[in-house]
Amino acid sequence: MSIRTILFDLDGTLIDTNELIIASFTHTLNNHYNLDYTREQIIEFNGPPLIDTFKNIDPDRVDEMIEVYRKHNLSEHDNYVKVFPNVKETLDILKERGFKIGIVTTKMTESVNRGLKVTGLQDYFDTIVTLDDVAHPKPNPEPVIKAMKDLDAVANSTLMVGDNSHDIESGQCAGVKTAGVAWSFKGKERLLRLNPTYMLDDMRDLLQIVGV
Repeated sequence: MSIRTILFDLDGTLIDTNELIIASFTHTLNNHYNLDYTREQIIEFNGPPLIDTFKNIDPDRVDEMIEVYRKHNLSEHDNYVKVFPNVKETLDILKERGFKIGIVTTKMTESVNRGLKVTGLQDYFDTIVTLDDVAHPKPNPEPVIKAMKDLDAVANSTLMVGDNSHDIESGQCAGVKTAGVAWSFKGKERLLRLNPTYMLDDMRDLLQIVGV
């Protein structure tokens, strides 16, 4: 069955928040708590929910660390965030052709809405599933399944697009097709090892995949 529904991760897939995320982790861990994390180590924290990352670092100070991170992230947000190349053009065409499109993210609703507003993407999506909407975030399939339910979509005509292992695994567990993006901060090769159905070198590659 051909693809009719496309679900996107947000950060690192549609909008470039990579440097914001690194700055927020650096501020929290190195500046605020005087820990000594390298940029390479911090890149690895990009993707999983904050609670998982900070639980591994210091289980006793998880809530405190999340608060420091989020405060910095929101105060610096608008200085960093921008849309990746050819995202808007691709979304315009998908909307024109009647595809259902949604977002599935591990971020909270407030920061998702802010990112969409700053980048002018707020009116494109038919559903947005955030950390606030699920009991089990990606890589669990629950968020992808919820988005499909919202859109009356079926797995064999749905595609999940993302820049992180969590996106690919969540999609695979939900039984949908998956696409990695070559501009993933952690590198294309790492995503290819997860055997996504497709790999996008440019967001416009998506149009060819869905037959536009």
